Amino acid sequence: MSQIERPDFDFIEPWIEPNSRVLDLGCGDGGLLAMLRDNKNVRGYGLEIDTDNIVECVARGVDVIHQDLDAGLDNFDDQSFDTVIMTQSLQQTTAPDRIVEEMLRIGRQAVVTFPNFGHWTTRAYLGFRGRMPVSESLPYAWYETPNIHFFTFRDFEVLCRERGIKIRTRAVVDRNHQANWKMRMLPNLLGEIALYHISR
Repeated sequence: MSQIERPDFDFIEPWIEPNSRVLDLGCGDGGLLAMLRDNKNVRGYGLEIDTDNIVECVARGVDVIHQDLDAGLDNFDDQSFDTVIMTQSLQQTTAPDRIVEEMLRIGRQAVVTFPNFGHWTTRAYLGFRGRMPVSESLPYAWYETPNIHFFTFRDFEVLCRERGIKIRTRAVVDRNHQANWKMRMLPNLLGEIALYHISR
């Protein structure tokens, strides 16, 4: 069973209440749910489409449902979970605004993390090279990238404001999940990854 180090989990864990119910959308190998189960007695499910990841979830003892997020989440009742989580996948969905709305329909609160396509290196790459960026944090060529919707921290916050979504907490970090005062001053320019804790 492989174990991928995910420093973003350390940011997310304090936002999750002990003994709560959690739904993890695009849960990958189930690492986050397993950690929350072991550390906070969390109960929940993961949704995943990749068969290899589902096998990893089962090996970890994580309850997982094979489901395509783009097909909708109508099989979940309103407010049936305390927290709904989606890490590094929102930009890969066909309707990210609908996914966010569904997360807050199903859960009392939500946690969303995503890369910032407004980072200065992306802007410079486009400006000077005239091509879609390929980098350590964005390693795919334009024709093979799983990222469908490119958006920035500011875009996400405008969406939240327009939809009446409350931003409870925000963390802005680099690819190593480190932060500094410069990122706090200019998050949309200097931050590479955003972690948002949101609710109605």
